[in-house]
Amino acid sequence: MTKLKKVLQYTTMNNIITIQNLTKAYDNGFVALKDINFTITRGEIFALLGQNGAGKTTLISIICGLVRPSTGTVTVNDDDIIKDYRKTRSYIGLVPQEITLDPFLTVTQTVAYARGFYGRPRDEKLIEEVLTDLSLWDKKDNKIQELSGGMKRRVLIAKALMNEPEILFLDEPTAGVDVELRKGMWDMVTKLKNRGTTIILTTHYIEEAQEMADRIGVIADGEIKIIEEKDALMNRLGTKKIILTLTKNCDTLPPELVDFSGLSLSDDGHNLIYSYKKSEHTGITTLLTAIKGSSITFTDIQTEESSLEDIFVSLTQKHE
Repeated sequence: MTKLKKVLQYTTMNNIITIQNLTKAYDNGFVALKDINFTITRGEIFALLGQNGAGKTTLISIICGLVRPSTGTVTVNDDDIIKDYRKTRSYIGLVPQEITLDPFLTVTQTVAYARGFYGRPRDEKLIEEVLTDLSLWDKKDNKIQELSGGMKRRVLIAKALMNEPEILFLDEPTAGVDVELRKGMWDMVTKLKNRGTTIILTTHYIEEAQEMADRIGVIADGEIKIIEEKDALMNRLGTKKIILTLTKNCDTLPPELVDFSGLSLSDDGHNLIYSYKKSEHTGITTLLTAIKGSSITFTDIQTEESSLEDIFVSLTQKHE
């Protein structure tokens, strides 16, 4: 997609989106967002994770100009989303969670009309490039009603890209998409990032966020619980386990091992499990020395590492 422009106009600014003291309360008293403060860095892939009802879609809708905040400010390229709404909307492409497409239009008509809605001249080459990258070119003359759910979702992405956006919001972009098409979508997201596009995504497939994102934000009950670079987050909050398969089952830990924090027996007594934070001193050597001096013997040793999903659950489970 050579026509999708590389973001170069604002190279002096590191933050493309700045959110300050943002709240959203509805007339019925429900507070959807509570004092949100963070920035999004130009050119990054930022994953916003949260359970249903956490406030993800409300936050995205405010940044995109679809919902008005109660208090606070949001700027895009230093332009205020309310005072300079025409300008800020021109920077943004949005792929919504809901599939809202005219079933009687063809794929080409749908994306061509979308470009017209953005006030941009028709560009046949761009349309071809976008549809080709999304594996939709062979469906260009098909009506929307003839497409599968996954193809319809890719058409939504193609529509958003007709604006040649500097920022692309993807709200659950791979919901209902099979594994092969999902991989194709993420290949395209990588291409867009390499061209300088800033990507903000929400997803229920947390393994995708773990693989794709540069930074992770977790929202729960309308509040941002944590925002951190993915690798730093995984290192700080991630845990590792060493699992020893015992020669014979054990009912209790021997005296030599009872003082080791993070050490436990499996329910069936067949495994000895040692859990520790990745960011802390492991104490593995000391533990193995103590095991050697105890009555325990083992036949196998395995390791496990926590995933981003494990960390996400630990940060949000108290809000369930």
